[in-house]
Amino acid sequence: MARIAPPRLQTMGDGGHRTASWLELFYDLSFVVAIAVLGGRLLADTSWTGLWSFFGYFALLWWLWASNTFYADRYDTDDLFYRLWSAAQMVAVLVMAASLAHGPSESTTVFAAGYAAARLVLLALYYRVYRHVTETRDLVSGYLIGFGSAAAVWTASVLVPDPARFYVWGVALAIDLATPWVVRRQQATVPLDQSHLPERFGLFVILVLGESLAAVVSGLSHIGWSTSALMATILGVLLATLLWWLYFDNAEGSVVRRRSVERRTWRPTGWIYTHLPLAAALAIVGVALDQAILSAGEEPMLTAQRWLLVGGVALALVCMAVIQIASIGQSPQAVNRAIAINRLAGVPFLVLIGLLVQTDPLWVLVGATGVLAAVLTADMAV
Repeated sequence: MARIAPPRLQTMGDGGHRTASWLELFYDLSFVVAIAVLGGRLLADTSWTGLWSFFGYFALLWWLWASNTFYADRYDTDDLFYRLWSAAQMVAVLVMAASLAHGPSESTTVFAAGYAAARLVLLALYYRVYRHVTETRDLVSGYLIGFGSAAAVWTASVLVPDPARFYVWGVALAIDLATPWVVRRQQATVPLDQSHLPERFGLFVILVLGESLAAVVSGLSHIGWSTSALMATILGVLLATLLWWLYFDNAEGSVVRRRSVERRTWRPTGWIYTHLPLAAALAIVGVALDQAILSAGEEPMLTAQRWLLVGGVALALVCMAVIQIASIGQSPQAVNRAIAINRLAGVPFLVLIGLLVQTDPLWVLVGATGVLAAVLTADMAV
């Protein structure tokens, strides 16, 4: 039974090992639902407007998840107070997910209200930290000012009509993202946990890859058990497996903690924030797999659908390359550099597939899967 306990600094020394809590895993389920709904919107509208809308909402959801993850990494004591506030934030996320399932005219007001509520919950948690953890009060006061200003803008956006509301959201997100940079010196004195935080980011990757497997089932459930559909299903599962393999076989999480000899370095920040486009790319691949299986053997793959698949895989490879480059200095440099080159080398071939393979989606899946298999084989030779 969880009891009330004041928050305390949880980041450990280099020799410690900390894993995700059951509460964090339960909390993630609300984002599973939200991302699934968001993927359904993209499946229904693969135009440029639909794609940019997907990226925008995905970035907001990812930042909300990441903000709570950063808090939990430093201060989670899993007491009664934190569990109740986490549940309140889950309600806000599920409200946002429900709003995304409605038409655009209805969704933005409710989404803004849900997002503002989630940010206010985070502020309440940080205020509690400010009261009890005196050694990090300078850092937390910066968070309260920055995140509090953004939360105020989010709350005000509920009263702003579309399309001006989207500009207000942009201002709020800019304030949120700028806050960690403004207090970067204070953050350097309160390091992130080099075992817990990378695990949390890896779990989010797993979460998004799970959407790809769900998309495979969804696509197969809407069509007959034809040979083409079964082949597309097998290729879809293989493609998702290869993406998982490429990410987790070379995951190096200690980069999130800046070394004492490094006064200025982009690597920890680059490693963390590159996971945003990586997660978005993997979610897009899931939507594209659903479309590919639906049309397998029946009709040519539409141009937008084809580029969602190859573009999503290409963006994922580019992000994985950046993550490997950011990890140079934590692992043998030559190995990380070679792995990054392998990923970048696969991108031109994916572009060629998008340009040249314009018929059966099976061939697009074969080409994309073949490129990932070649990249993995090159990795094994390093």
